[in-house]
Amino acid sequence: MDDRRNKRISTYLSRHLRHDPARIGITLDEQGWVGVDELVAAAHRDGFRISRAEVEHVVATSDKQRFGLVGEGAAARIRANQGHSVSVDLGLPPAEPPAFLFHGTVAPSLTAIRVEGLRPMRRQHVHLSPDLETATRVGARRGRPVIITVDAGAMHHAGHVFHRSDNGVWLTEAVPAAFLHFPD
Repeated sequence: MDDRRNKRISTYLSRHLRHDPARIGITLDEQGWVGVDELVAAAHRDGFRISRAEVEHVVATSDKQRFGLVGEGAAARIRANQGHSVSVDLGLPPAEPPAFLFHGTVAPSLTAIRVEGLRPMRRQHVHLSPDLETATRVGARRGRPVIITVDAGAMHHAGHVFHRSDNGVWLTEAVPAAFLHFPD
């Protein structure tokens, strides 16, 4: 499968597994899972022709590992690993984060972040990267990236809860400005 087709499928899956499952007539369970066959059939009804093999290929080859796949055959289910704006409980246990995590953003967002900290916006959680490289890629999606360092260890010791998604992204409800370190 070519990269453009792969990207189109990944974008389609992200939209419907993270944000708008009802648009194509699917219902996610409490933890965000839906049957692969149900998803493929709904996509066909929506005019987006994909095969089970293409879905499996996108899940297996995604460098960001956005999706999880469990089960086999008719019992196979898929979900987005994080980034939901619809309410799901990913069932991730609380985890102790590393001392520092990173958040990639762009300069126009800094004024609000300095005052309000990091908020989940339309998503359920704030997403934090374990390394500078990943945070830089995330920030670059919206322009020239600015990397904010999060004192995750201090947050954790202050009682803030962290979760680590299956693809290594760290999730928390919000990051107060007091735990942020901005570049000079």
